[in-house]
Amino acid sequence: MKLLLKEDVDGLGFCGDEVEVKDGYGRNFLIPKGKALLATPNNLKAFNHQKRIVQAKVKKVTAIAQGVADEITKVTLQTKKKMGEGGKMFGSVTAQEISDLLKAKGVEVDRRKIQIQEPIKKAGEYTIPVKLHPEVTGQIKLTVEGEKVEEKTETEEQKEAPEQPQEEK
Repeated sequence: MKLLLKEDVDGLGFCGDEVEVKDGYGRNFLIPKGKALLATPNNLKAFNHQKRIVQAKVKKVTAIAQGVADEITKVTLQTKKKMGEGGKMFGSVTAQEISDLLKAKGVEVDRRKIQIQEPIKKAGEYTIPVKLHPEVTGQIKLTVEGEKVEEKTETEEQKEAPEQPQEEK
């Protein structure tokens, strides 16, 4: 049975491919799930028309993503985080924080598109990839600065804590 795939199917082919499958697989799985059409001349003609429309939309989306990527590369983000002894950061810089910093600069990017390979837990400069589209990836420059947190000694903590009366037993 010849079918025209409407979407990518693992181990079989990609969207738009004309494939040969066993009758049962096509009739009982691919066609009912909406993953394929019979490869008739009318379906081929209609599918090619739809494919051209989709390609035009993809070009527009790619152009928009490229514009956002160009804006992102121009922006340098800075953030301050509290640091303990030895330069260790309390917590880490997250994709959500980077997304919020970008939004403050006028560029809106979904946090799931920001690809942090490993947690940012030290002060310094970082280059972070942002996958805006399967074909378009931008780079964000992030500078993390540390703020020293003064740790209180035990005597200072005791002075600040009010004394509680002890109960007699």
